[in-house]
Amino acid sequence: MLRDGDRRNVVDGYRYWTLEAIVADLDARRHPFHVAIENWQHDLNIGTVVRTANAFNAAGVHVIGRRRWNRRGAMVTDRYLHVRHHATVEEFTAWAAAEGLPVLGVDLFPESVPLESFELPRECVLVFGQEGPGLSEEVRAASAAVLSIAQYGSTRSINAGVAAGIAMHAWVRQHGGAPTSSS
Repeated sequence: MLRDGDRRNVVDGYRYWTLEAIVADLDARRHPFHVAIENWQHDLNIGTVVRTANAFNAAGVHVIGRRRWNRRGAMVTDRYLHVRHHATVEEFTAWAAAEGLPVLGVDLFPESVPLESFELPRECVLVFGQEGPGLSEEVRAASAAVLSIAQYGSTRSINAGVAAGIAMHAWVRQHGGAPTSSS
């Protein structure tokens, strides 16, 4: 496989690069937003969130709650990101406060502000609740704002992995500029 280059999970520009070299190149141009997801009941969407965070070159991904998550959906992209675990919401919010990063929850609540009209801070943490129960009360209380994604159909909610992708793309539209890669 390496003789012909490994194209399974990297753009062509990174073929034959070492893992360390790829991470260093990505680190040099990471976007200053982070993504977090609550994982109290082993949420299978975390792999999708990680893979999407890699695609948008997020500064980091944070798993709140259970340390274990299904890495299959990440398609090995977690190797190129900084993934941190926080055992509790309190530990996570203390980290965000120490970094000076506003916490922005993303979920459907009556008081949620539409993501489509919200000016996202350049440096922030977008937090997503677990599939089903959504954001915990603790995260809601710690959030500078809770944002919602406009929906027009009959479903009650959007899949957590999809919602994370939409929110990350909203951040990129506001702050990302033209994509750069080593391809």
